[in-house]
Amino acid sequence: GKAKKTRKFAEVKRLLNPKDGKINKPDNQKGKGGKGGKGGKGGDKGKGKADEVRHVEAGNSALFFKYNTQLGPPYHVLIDTNFINFSIRNKLDVVQSMLDCLYAHCTPYVTDCVMAELEKLGQKYRVALRIAKDPRFERLPCTHAGTYADDCIVNRCTQHKCYIVATCDRDLKRRIRKIPGVPIMYIQQHKYSIERLPEASMGGAPSK
Repeated sequence: GKAKKTRKFAEVKRLLNPKDGKINKPDNQKGKGGKGGKGGKGGDKGKGKADEVRHVEAGNSALFFKYNTQLGPPYHVLIDTNFINFSIRNKLDVVQSMLDCLYAHCTPYVTDCVMAELEKLGQKYRVALRIAKDPRFERLPCTHAGTYADDCIVNRCTQHKCYIVATCDRDLKRRIRKIPGVPIMYIQQHKYSIERLPEASMGGAPSK
């Protein structure tokens, strides 16, 4: 005969919670939000997320993967405020020390923001201001609002990939490292050193 099946005691079907986030609600239910079934606000939010368009920046034509093809002698070096101050403290001539580091002609560039910062620092940094006004230094005009040099330098490097950034500021270095293909010049052991420049190992800079 047939074997008797013993029924499990208190057996219940397992159901998903209707509020579970894993459930994909259909479009007509997205609009039903709030008490009394008024679906104005809920529907708008659902539409807004669906209509959002992701903006992806186009890759820079100067970069071959992370290798910057626009970098080459004569090098264009963007100088930060504290780089001039640390050069004075270490008794380094800016143009000559750059030449010793890269074994190539370098053109130092100073923006209006850096000049404004040096002028604000007052009499204590008058030597740094005099160095920044050297005729060998090229002056770059700024068209943006405000005189915060870090933002100015980061924006320029993002737009134009032909610069090396000379700075000793830790926060600015961290921001520049996020931009691909922009080398950083800094002071180490009383001489200039450079990172993220492949040709630098052939010059006076230590290879990294």
